[in-house]
Amino acid sequence: MRTTTPAPEVLSDYFGKPKPLLTMPLSYEQARLGMAFHEAGHAVLAMAYGMHVVTSEVIAWEAESGGWRLSGNTAWSANSVPAWHFAAMGGAGEIAQVNYLMLYGLWTPERALACAADHDREQAIAILADHGVRIGRDHVPAGGKSWPMVQGMARRKISHLWREIRTVAHAMNENTVLTGDQIADVTGLANRAVSVREGDAA
Repeated sequence: MRTTTPAPEVLSDYFGKPKPLLTMPLSYEQARLGMAFHEAGHAVLAMAYGMHVVTSEVIAWEAESGGWRLSGNTAWSANSVPAWHFAAMGGAGEIAQVNYLMLYGLWTPERALACAADHDREQAIAILADHGVRIGRDHVPAGGKSWPMVQGMARRKISHLWREIRTVAHAMNENTVLTGDQIADVTGLANRAVSVREGDAA
């Protein structure tokens, strides 16, 4: 765990705004593993969909007021990835984290709510809008899909890749940061060559 707060850019979303810090009513060890599952969800789906993963990490630090804070980041690059695959990768973090709570006997409505990752949703909406693809937050736009539909796609893919996500999450929890090549080594997935568009999912 870091003893100082990370730089603002580390804790900023796609738009440069500070990511919301939600209180997770779990022990530090449980919450840290949950964040590792969140980032592993992004990383494994990104790789499974043909994206290049640079790094995936858990970011933990001591809060100035005492206690601890958690965030995470998965850096990727993508080119010519189908729009809905990209969207599902963006939705995978929250779904994987909630799945962790359920399978590890930790789920409560309050904890599930604390997994909300609206910044991931907004990033997917903004990036795909630039490519003419529409995602509705709570409705199905003409020619597009709703965010709950995107989450459903992510949930189905996660169910097929849960072994890989679990393996990556535990390795990340132990090592804090994993490179894409390390993730490929432990999962058997291919980490595609670097391409021209780069970004982050948190």
